[in-house]
Amino acid sequence: MSGMHHMLVHFPLGFWALATLMILVGTLLPGRMAELNHIALLPVLVLSLLAALVAIISGLMVWPLEASTASPLARNHILTALWSLGVFTMLTVLVWRAGSSAFVGASRWVLLLLALIGIAIFATTGTIGGHLVGATTQFSELLKLFGWDVYHTFFVPTWVIGVMVLIGVACAVVGLRGRRTAS
Repeated sequence: MSGMHHMLVHFPLGFWALATLMILVGTLLPGRMAELNHIALLPVLVLSLLAALVAIISGLMVWPLEASTASPLARNHILTALWSLGVFTMLTVLVWRAGSSAFVGASRWVLLLLALIGIAIFATTGTIGGHLVGATTQFSELLKLFGWDVYHTFFVPTWVIGVMVLIGVACAVVGLRGRRTAS
């Protein structure tokens, strides 16, 4: 089953890399090329989410959950995989809800920032997965420079979680108010 997981993770990787490139092109370039990327982005994001769900499910089937959660390295791998899925789910919902206006004004920069964050988290997921199978990369050395050793469980302080929740609530309030004024 681990071979199947190794194969399946390449699908969300390819789709998320493509979506990030499409967002980059759609944000930075004017004209027809940008318009084509705007139109094609949503199907790519939807396919990426389906592929990611299949990859995550296959990964959870490799070892019993008790074994995976007993290892800090495996916990980090699961955590970053779910974070990647969360970021790209947000991107998909934003593009789906906003439609063609997703690339108008400041929202284009939000899409680009989310895509870059999502791809960085997914690169971290892949690096940790490589460590799990004995194929280390230099990317883990970069993570060490930021103060995180992939062999230790990554913890987010409680106050950071509180700030993240407050930012999420504030964004929802601003979005709802903007929606009401637009109607």
